[in-house]
Amino acid sequence: MSTAQEEGTVFERTQESPDFQELRRRFRSFAFPMTVAFLAWYLLYVILSGWARDFMGTKVIGHINIALVFGILQFVSTFLIAWLYARRANTKLDALADKIRHQVEGEAK
Repeated sequence: MSTAQEEGTVFERTQESPDFQELRRRFRSFAFPMTVAFLAWYLLYVILSGWARDFMGTKVIGHINIALVFGILQFVSTFLIAWLYARRANTKLDALADKIRHQVEGEAK
C-alpha cells in the first residue's frame, strides 16, 4: 500500500487539517447559536399565538395587533440573520474556504 493510500483520500486529509477544523469552528460558532436563538424566537411566537390570545390580540395601531407585529418581525429576523451570515462569511469564512479549496484542487490534480 502506498503512503498516499495509508493517509486516506485528499478529502479525508482535508477534513483533518487545522485549516478545515478552524473553518468548521468559525461556521459553527455562528450557525448553532443563531439557529437556537431563531428557533426560540419562533417558538415564543407560536406559544404566544396559541396560549396568550388576549395579549397577541392587543391592538397596537388601528387594526394592527401584537400578533401581526410579531409575525412581521419573524420575516425581519430571517432577513437579518441572512445578512449577518453573509457579512460574517465575507469576513471570517470565505478567505479560509478559498485557501482550503485551492489546496484540495492542487492535491487532486
